[in-house]
Amino acid sequence: MKIDGDDFSNNGITHFRYNYKWKPRIVLEAFVQGQYNKISKIDARYLAGLGPRFKLSNLENYKFYIGTLVMYEHEKLIDGSEPTEDIRGSAYFSCSLYPNDIFSFISTTYYQPLFTKFSDYRIASESSLGIKAFKNFIFKVTYVFTYDSEPAVDIQNSQYQLTTGILYSFN
Repeated sequence: MKIDGDDFSNNGITHFRYNYKWKPRIVLEAFVQGQYNKISKIDARYLAGLGPRFKLSNLENYKFYIGTLVMYEHEKLIDGSEPTEDIRGSAYFSCSLYPNDIFSFISTTYYQPLFTKFSDYRIASESSLGIKAFKNFIFKVTYVFTYDSEPAVDIQNSQYQLTTGILYSFN
């Protein structure tokens, strides 16, 4: 999106995750991620992480998980500062709720402190509500919230995004 020739919004993320089922309730996860976000002054942020995820429930329609990971982070900001390399923790809670054939709720919240400075942390949360409109069509509302205790200069600590859409399932 551009306004008067200037980019108004320019961000993207690529995320790959591999899960290995180690025990019935324990999965080992590995991931790599790349992202950029002009609004947050992130020219490039690269992450790679590894750790366990624990299944808290055996109910098919109500799934709950917690995960703890260690991740390497390389970040270059648009503000001209030197790129940084750090090790962060990443703890998260995730749930997928399917109370009936009409409604679904899926949410994941991450807490990511810097190991060398716990006062430097990020919180990221994404929650989606799906409502089945009719066969194969779902109305979806998604809310994304991010908080960075030490963002780039002149950037607010918290940001949010609300999106709506319609999904079509081919099954």
